Amino acid sequence: MNDALAIPAAFAERRLFEPIAPWLARFSTPGLPSRAALDALLAEAAPAACSGGGAPIRFAAPGDDEAGYEARIFATGEVPTREADWHDFFNALAWCAWPRTKACCNRLHLDELRARAAAGLAGRGPRRDALTQFDECGIVVVSADPLVPALLAAHEWEEVFWSRREALQRSTRFLVFGHGSWDQLRAPFPGLCAKAIHRVVDPAWLALPAAAALAETDAWLAARLASTITDFSPRSLAPLPLLGIPGVTPASESAGYYRDTRQFRPQRMPAGTAAGA
Repeated sequence: MNDALAIPAAFAERRLFEPIAPWLARFSTPGLPSRAALDALLAEAAPAACSGGGAPIRFAAPGDDEAGYEARIFATGEVPTREADWHDFFNALAWCAWPRTKACCNRLHLDELRARAAAGLAGRGPRRDALTQFDECGIVVVSADPLVPALLAAHEWEEVFWSRREALQRSTRFLVFGHGSWDQLRAPFPGLCAKAIHRVVDPAWLALPAAAALAETDAWLAARLASTITDFSPRSLAPLPLLGIPGVTPASESAGYYRDTRQFRPQRMPAGTAAGA
């Protein structure tokens, strides 16, 4: 990777880093901030950030915690964070950008863990699998055009990303939640995919300042996850090829780009459904 991209501020102007851009811009020298610096940043960006159990969040050294990652966060507020690790750095910034939703996910993990233990069920279960997928590679697609989520759900990639490109850019915002996606977007590759939750809003939402729009979406997303957890599973999340979003890669500046079915896969037909039926 280019040495310049070892500087967090190098990503502040890149597409899809918008939710964390103000904080990325602060780190303009090579290397990643310490856990203490991340604690100070969180205290400024989201001073009320707490775990699903109500403990104030701070970034702590990883350890051999028998209770497990989510349980440690829930009980102590300590988020295991490796020094000089991009993945964990982006997770810390996700707590700055999405404090309500991060706390909600932590609480839902613990609720599900306890419920499965009480029922004598082994394994993580589909709800925790979905929560983890969204935590790693989630994105919220917020649009004032109800046709956009419909086209995305139908995998009409060329139609939504190319034929309606200008309208899409006016009507829709793509807000990355998953810290794993930011890590991968440092060196994006064909096939890079996020897991999306779609939201239709009034056009007035688009006029909100960026920070206000993010805070409002954070509150909405936390409430949405809490209210739908009973039916939440990996199938609740829609695949979204990130390199199709306008502005992410120069390669997307042609219609033919969206005809590569290795990256822009057509929607799967239900088993037993004949083509054209």
